[in-house]
Amino acid sequence: MSTDRAAWTRHLRIHGELVAPKSKYGAKPMVVGGIRFDSTKEARRYSELRLLEKAGQIRDLETQPQFNIDVIQLWEGKDGHWKWAAPGPDRYLIHVGVFTADFRYFDVQLGQVVIEDVKSGPTKTTAYRLRKRLVEAIHGVTISEV
Repeated sequence: MSTDRAAWTRHLRIHGELVAPKSKYGAKPMVVGGIRFDSTKEARRYSELRLLEKAGQIRDLETQPQFNIDVIQLWEGKDGHWKWAAPGPDRYLIHVGVFTADFRYFDVQLGQVVIEDVKSGPTKTTAYRLRKRLVEAIHGVTISEV
């Protein structure tokens, strides 16, 4: 994974130094192991997961896994009337967007893949909850909020 993160793509040049813009929710960015995190809470969780990985409790730790949000068009309009789209290969797959979680890893004790998103109260927006539910439905996964 690249050390560049979406929140760091735009920078302001202040006094000859690159400075990340202020976070919408007041989170303070932090770098751990050469990886930039949007908040100290996310960086702390990464450090915890790295310790669990070294202890052999988890493996295959991945940061910023992405999940496509693609849906099949079920309705089509002809002559101003909408109806169910015909089943089969003529249905359209529509790419709606991408959801980026914070971490994905394999939990050895549970014997399954775990997907985590570090959240605080203000960051659990309606849009976030909708994207999370879409990813869970489309990919058949569960996203744990930490």
